[in-house]
Amino acid sequence: MKNNIHPEYNDTTIKCACGNALEVGSTKKDIRVEICSKCHPFFTGKQKLIDTAGRIERFKRKYAKFQK
Repeated sequence: MKNNIHPEYNDTTIKCACGNALEVGSTKKDIRVEICSKCHPFFTGKQKLIDTAGRIERFKRKYAKFQK
């Protein structure tokens, strides 16, 4: 193995938007994610509906004429 060609490997913290933190090893310092195994619907068995920028309302307005 060649010397001085590999990135530096550090202990880092992965922080989720839900507040969960994991200690892992990585070449990056601090990592932030939006979803993790503590809050992902597949792992929790619960479905969370996150409406970003009013997508649901926009969809309902667009297809309201087909409902009638």
